[in-house]
Amino acid sequence: MTATLHAFADDAAPAGRLAAALGIACVRLDSHRFPDGEHRVTADETAPTALFYRTLADPDAKLVELLLAADALRRRGATRLVLVAPYLPYMRQDAAFAPGEAVSQQVIGRLLGQAFDAVLTVDPHLHRTLDLAAVLPGAISISAAATIAQALRGTLPADTVLVGPDAESRPWVAAVASPLGLDFIVATKQRHGDRSVTVTLPAIGQRLALLVDDLLSSGGTLIACARQLRAAGASLAGAAVTHCLASADDLARLATAGITPLIACDSIPGPAASISLAPALATAIRQHGLA
Repeated sequence: MTATLHAFADDAAPAGRLAAALGIACVRLDSHRFPDGEHRVTADETAPTALFYRTLADPDAKLVELLLAADALRRRGATRLVLVAPYLPYMRQDAAFAPGEAVSQQVIGRLLGQAFDAVLTVDPHLHRTLDLAAVLPGAISISAAATIAQALRGTLPADTVLVGPDAESRPWVAAVASPLGLDFIVATKQRHGDRSVTVTLPAIGQRLALLVDDLLSSGGTLIACARQLRAAGASLAGAAVTHCLASADDLARLATAGITPLIACDSIPGPAASISLAPALATAIRQHGLA
């Protein structure tokens, strides 16, 4: 065997789906937490190429553990180490907007680039950075647009309009709409704070609208879009996103706002994570010779 896939227990389900799609073994990594909060990570036997599956939602609790896992796998004999991180954090801050601010994108990019030989991720939430490889040399990012389009196929009337929440979402929403033969529009967004936004939408009339985005954090933007759509006479068919970071309280607010059903990819565990990324990740791993 030339490659094995490794994961901690909390990633066992999506990692198992990816291993099955690749036809390789999925081997558990063990992590023990000491009373002082430190971790001891232990790796089992590995093939020369070790794929390490780790979604990095709630990253501050995982990054040290991630680095320990990389060291443990290399000590077990891995000569090539590939991080499969469907959700990659800290990609939004690509510049210092005030004196003394850290540029987290560069810090995390260096950290991962030093620990792993390659990194594969899905829909990294980049703003002004056009290519993830500029931050993390050799990194590969794939889009979940085709996967989401396939999940939506046959579930929406032909006159449904897909709605992107801001200008940055235009290429991504278009990529979901195109294979489905559906129209799409994009909102103009003005952010006032972490949970306060104002959106303006083109008129769509009394049509069915599905909200589509790559990242759902608190849900404030989607709720603002939903209000604008209803005020314009449209009805809602729910929302589809790649990464759902929403808390239980956030999900409750989305439901109260009528944004149901909410479906998301399994890049982040949670009640909305109903779309498996395993086939798309397996295809990318084969195409790029990562295993």
